[in-house]
Amino acid sequence: MKQKDIGLILVVIILSAAMSLIISKLTFGRPQARQEKVEVVEAIDSNFGPPNKKYFNNDSINPTVLIEIDSGTENPIR
Repeated sequence: MKQKDIGLILVVIILSAAMSLIISKLTFGRPQARQEKVEVVEAIDSNFGPPNKKYFNNDSINPTVLIEIDSGTENPIR
């Protein structure tokens, strides 16, 4: 390589670094522009309250009861 080539490569490197820095600043903006406000959530507690009486009461359907769809006593389809 000649002395001229090394100088040209250094100039290209410096210019490309400066251009990429400027473009990244324009693209991503400042840290103040990237701030986002979020909701604060309550901490999870291991204590549970009583179950809702609307769903858990004596008149509710018991999903563990065996349901028989066909008893087999009627005339079979031929």
